[in-house]
Amino acid sequence: MGKSIIKEIPFLNNVKDVVEIEKGFSSDKKYLIHMQDGNNKLLLRMFDLEELEIKRSEYSILEKMQEYEVTCSQPISIGEAGNWGYMLTSYIEGKDAEDEIPLFSDEEQFNIGIEAGKELRKMHEFPAPRYVSSWYSRKVEKHRKYIDAYLECEIKVKNDRKIMNFIDENIHLMKQRPNLFQHDDFYLGNIIVNNKKLAGVIDFNRYDWGDPIHEFLKIGIFTRGVSIPFSIGQIRGYFNNSEPDEEFWRLYSLYMAMCVFSTVVWTLRTIPDHMDEMLDRVYIYLDDHDDFNRLKPKWYE
Repeated sequence: MGKSIIKEIPFLNNVKDVVEIEKGFSSDKKYLIHMQDGNNKLLLRMFDLEELEIKRSEYSILEKMQEYEVTCSQPISIGEAGNWGYMLTSYIEGKDAEDEIPLFSDEEQFNIGIEAGKELRKMHEFPAPRYVSSWYSRKVEKHRKYIDAYLECEIKVKNDRKIMNFIDENIHLMKQRPNLFQHDDFYLGNIIVNNKKLAGVIDFNRYDWGDPIHEFLKIGIFTRGVSIPFSIGQIRGYFNNSEPDEEFWRLYSLYMAMCVFSTVVWTLRTIPDHMDEMLDRVYIYLDDHDDFNRLKPKWYE
């Protein structure tokens, strides 16, 4: 991408240096922009013009997060430059928590988890727009589709009927759940740390609406495998340093149980070569819950 395009972007007529960022799974082109005034760094994303409307909605979410004082990128500008769409935000200084956190002490990991839980709590103050249908109706419909697809596929999970029964006994609990903003990809890979503290949360592009407890799935599937102290800290921080009640654990377990079947179906459809690896993850969290004989996972002690 030429420097001439960058000059077309408002706020970028005083650029000192441009560095491409290779990390991440997104198809966006990402650049770290160093401004002439020294300390000021910005993040520029360039993307296909047809994605502009989707990006505008992500941009408006970032604007909303500022209202709730969430520690994340500040939106600066969005629009068209040449044949590209662009989004310009502030840059969060630091490193990916997934890589960094194993290098810290248990207490440091726990404290970053506390901070992360508090940030998540702030996000969950944002209610869903009125046009979004109830969490229960959307989640049940998705779940039934996954179960139908699972029953037709050749991969089978041990004790699957028992897990289905656990879901059927508890699915009614979703009826009364709030419909709120969900980051929907809240895990260590989307948290930036700096000087052993949380510096910010990134990647709001997968956001959704629904039960805030559904956000904690990522702990059971991914985060507990990287840092149990962070995982416990995130839960404690979310509940203002106190213990969550049984309703939390029952809903958390319900969503983990549903995830057994969606994981199998999603893996078969998208990355079938990784089925063994994904099943290993499933069996780890089934063991954490003794196939849902226990609501609170073994690692949460």
